[in-house]
Amino acid sequence: MTNSSDALLGLPATALVIHEQRNQLLASNIANADTPGYKARDLDFRAMLKSASSNSAQSALRTTSRNHISQLVMGPAGSELLYRIPMQNSQDGNTVEADIEQAAYGENSVRFQAAVRFVDGRAKSLLSAIRGD
Repeated sequence: MTNSSDALLGLPATALVIHEQRNQLLASNIANADTPGYKARDLDFRAMLKSASSNSAQSALRTTSRNHISQLVMGPAGSELLYRIPMQNSQDGNTVEADIEQAAYGENSVRFQAAVRFVDGRAKSLLSAIRGD
């Protein structure tokens, strides 16, 4: 998400991107439920959102002297990924528990839809302001 879209659409637009990334991870976990040795991955939504919002605020800062502190840069996309700890170990080393993954996917999908509605509402109000309605 670019800084201009963050400024226009707010934090729900950033949340939308993170929810979409999480949906992809959870779907990958579900698809690999029977793959021996597959380790289920997830991400910490709150930590990623906090990181994204602080990075967008820091990106507006400019250094005017070489004595200023350099800007912080967000790590690679995979650096925020975590391994899910299974409630019950499997003999083949797979850590995917289908029922937990499906529940997480369903919850994340509902949150994704809420973020879509927030972004849609914000976009409609901006369009209304532009039109002068």
